[in-house]
Amino acid sequence: MKIQILGTGCPKCRTLAANAEAAVQELGLRAEIEKVEDIRDIAAMGVALTPALVVDGEVKSSGRLLSASQISKLLS
Repeated sequence: MKIQILGTGCPKCRTLAANAEAAVQELGLRAEIEKVEDIRDIAAMGVALTPALVVDGEVKSSGRLLSASQISKLLS
């Protein structure tokens, strides 16, 4: 599983990344977590609002800071 956190490095983006890591650990999943900070790459994925969460190439959330439990629900 590949999880991407899209954002320019703002506090919300960093928190979303930490919450994604916590959700992966909680569920015992094997996942690669990547931070995408280049605005061109973010726009190429069709995302206009950050932070965004992408799982295996599919945008799951955009413009919202999800909690670890919300991310866990998306991943399970």
